[in-house]
Amino acid sequence: MKDDNFIKENNAKHLWHPMGHPADSLANPPKVIVSAQNSSIKDLDGHETVDAVGGLWCVNLGYSNDAVKEAISHQLYDLPYYSSFAGSTNPSAIEASYAVREMFEEDGMSRVFFTSGGSDSVETALRLARQYHRLRGEPNRTKFMSLKKGYHGTHFGGASVNGNNRFRISYEPLLAGCFHLPSPYTYRNPFNETDPAILAQNIAASFEDEIAFQGSGSIAAFIMEPIQGAGGVILPDATFMGLMRDICDRHGILMISDEVITGFGRTGSWSGARHFGVKPDMMTMAKGITSAYFPVGAALIADKVADVFENDTTGEGAIFHGYTYSAHPVGAAAVVACLSEIQRLDTKSNAAARGKQLYEGMLRLKEKYDVIGDVRGGRGLMTGVEIVSDRASKTPMGTPTMKKIHQATYEAGAMVRLGMHNVLMSPPLVITEAEVDQIISALDAGLGAI
Repeated sequence: MKDDNFIKENNAKHLWHPMGHPADSLANPPKVIVSAQNSSIKDLDGHETVDAVGGLWCVNLGYSNDAVKEAISHQLYDLPYYSSFAGSTNPSAIEASYAVREMFEEDGMSRVFFTSGGSDSVETALRLARQYHRLRGEPNRTKFMSLKKGYHGTHFGGASVNGNNRFRISYEPLLAGCFHLPSPYTYRNPFNETDPAILAQNIAASFEDEIAFQGSGSIAAFIMEPIQGAGGVILPDATFMGLMRDICDRHGILMISDEVITGFGRTGSWSGARHFGVKPDMMTMAKGITSAYFPVGAALIADKVADVFENDTTGEGAIFHGYTYSAHPVGAAAVVACLSEIQRLDTKSNAAARGKQLYEGMLRLKEKYDVIGDVRGGRGLMTGVEIVSDRASKTPMGTPTMKKIHQATYEAGAMVRLGMHNVLMSPPLVITEAEVDQIISALDAGLGAI
């Protein structure tokens, strides 16, 4: 490892960073994180903070879980890699698929297709949805429906169903046949509706209207996050996902639950769909599947879909899709260890309790600071704080002020994430009560600095 002077001198000069402007990284070099312990991270200058971002919604077990680290280490010596393309497999992959299926059997899932991450998982689900309908004799079902404010990754398929134009405009034209419904976002929506239950009904009516316009026989799938994450932690009414499920069933449309963030306990339930009592046709997973100790994702498939592929006799059910690192033996070993640990520690219960604590702390800050326009959370460890320059007009706060809040909060002891004019928090699911208090205190200091 090069010394600290080398690291500082070369920071951002050769590496383009995801989700940012290269020129900004050169002008404002990113923080260099050198070590981590439990739920805290330390930078190159020795400053230690609570990680209220959880890496990137993903380090659910914190940074110090030896069981997962040892599983990865041992597998590297036993079998560091082999292909899982048809014709070969490995013991860890078989064990991991069993563990994932068992964990999400209650959600109706019965098959697992491993990928390298969340974007891969979404791409897989979208492809399989189209192929499913072709196998059933409905090849015209090629369109996708999704929600504005939704985030589904950065591949062309995921970007096409994304509901935030920041991930779309510079890369258009995207995949044809993707259409978007309003988000269940009570703070800002085209219906000017603040009642979440009425808003859910309005969006359901919009879905029905769009299906009638497009033709139900042309739509392959509807994809949604049970709770929208990167879009600002947008929580729907408890009835919303069930309403969308019923509409999909009536019109022969597959429902894909994007659980890349919400899976593995972050909502206070093992899946977001289960949190709302819904069984989707497919689920997309990543992040918490290994607590981000190794890059793994998965598309989960229900019997309804699996049966069509497995009972195919035409040969058209062959899946000519996959990744070099699908069912990677080291990643699979991490999956097995991680799933065992999150269940042993019952991280979903801690997520529910600490999420309530963090949400209530943000509500108290809202009473103190007029720049907080909206606070969203309370269902697990997902919290969004919307910052405005004028509460009456809901004017979004400008970028320079948001960066000032971010830096002051960091200096006061918590790393948070900015999503435009939102402060987003998704700490490790093993975070303690004292550490949540530190996040609240640090954000208090950050807001007080403007």
